[in-house]
Amino acid sequence: MFNAGNTAFMLICTALVLIMTPGLAFFYGGLGRRKNMVNNMMNSGFIIGLAVVMYVLVGYSLSFGEGGNDFIGSFKNMCLLGITKDSITDSIPTFAFIAFQMAFTIITPAIITGSIAGRMRFNALFVFIALWSLLVYYPLAHMVWGGGLIGSKIGALDFAGGDVVHISSGTTGLILAILIGKRVDYLQTSYRIHNVPFVFLGMSILLFGWVGFNSGSALGANSLAAHVFVATAVSASSGMLMWMLMDIIKQGKVTLIGACTGVIAGLVGITPAAGFVDIWAALIIGMTVSPVCYGGISLIKKNFKIDDALDAFGCHGIGGIWGGILTGVFCNPAINGGAPGLIYGKTLQFFAQISGILVTFVIVIIGTFICAGIVKYFMPLRVDRREELVGLDLSEHGESAYPSFNGLD
Repeated sequence: MFNAGNTAFMLICTALVLIMTPGLAFFYGGLGRRKNMVNNMMNSGFIIGLAVVMYVLVGYSLSFGEGGNDFIGSFKNMCLLGITKDSITDSIPTFAFIAFQMAFTIITPAIITGSIAGRMRFNALFVFIALWSLLVYYPLAHMVWGGGLIGSKIGALDFAGGDVVHISSGTTGLILAILIGKRVDYLQTSYRIHNVPFVFLGMSILLFGWVGFNSGSALGANSLAAHVFVATAVSASSGMLMWMLMDIIKQGKVTLIGACTGVIAGLVGITPAAGFVDIWAALIIGMTVSPVCYGGISLIKKNFKIDDALDAFGCHGIGGIWGGILTGVFCNPAINGGAPGLIYGKTLQFFAQISGILVTFVIVIIGTFICAGIVKYFMPLRVDRREELVGLDLSEHGESAYPSFNGLD
């Protein structure tokens, strides 16, 4: 039955998720170098146009369309055929559900771009994101939320996108970073974050939007949505405090960048678990995900020497994995179903979470290599050395974020 309150709530949450992509653009733009500011923001911004059109054409049908199998939906609802203003999904108009899920398809591939910042050709990235949406995102959304393999058959829980959003985008970013290679002066030049206020602005917008991202996944203005809101806030806050503590231990000073990163880590960690765990568990997730991501970033960059430029895998990939695992540890069926977690002496949900994550890895790794291979066959993935040194703002877009700046970068 149609519910006006739930519909209004979902439309508001959709608007909150939509604003996350501009927030990520500011976050990535501020973290990067001055000469790549426009490119870093454009890499997130163009997906707004691409993802919406693709989702209407085929994305919704392949993710949630009628029919399908364990791995992918169908083409029955291409161009949203068969969906009318009177179609209802979980007490809300199906168009409200479509809009909400459509917003997810924008922010998810935007996360990938943090790993390859400063060195990937824009036209190659454009084509890659289009292919990746078809071969990775839509199948994963179907497998987790659309009645497919991971959610229905394996029984893995992913409330708002641990597998579908964060593990998929973070892992893809890591693979691309390896395939494309390091920036030309990686580990030879001191990298300095060029605009700390933009990073804080981006984090603030992301935090604002994330409560809609998670709470809206309850698909209604109900007690579960309220629970998720509190769990999200608690995990983000505890993640922030833990990263600040690590800054003090590591360098004796609290940094604004560290505090912002801690908030994002806490948000990522709680995303798969928010609708399945108690609030005290959300506190633990936030407290533990920050040191796990902190250590993961150090391991990736210092030990493996992988240039995950803006830590897409270090924060989103690792945080999503940790949150997914802890969902299996702390799941309380009384909140929103699922099986009892490991702390209740049961192992079923824990191993379902591990299995779901492993299947996600397989889909993402295979899909990413296929997409990158197709793109590379037709065009170079990476800009040349001179273009990289000049900066991608000028070489790829012919624009400068700071046209009056004449110093060295």
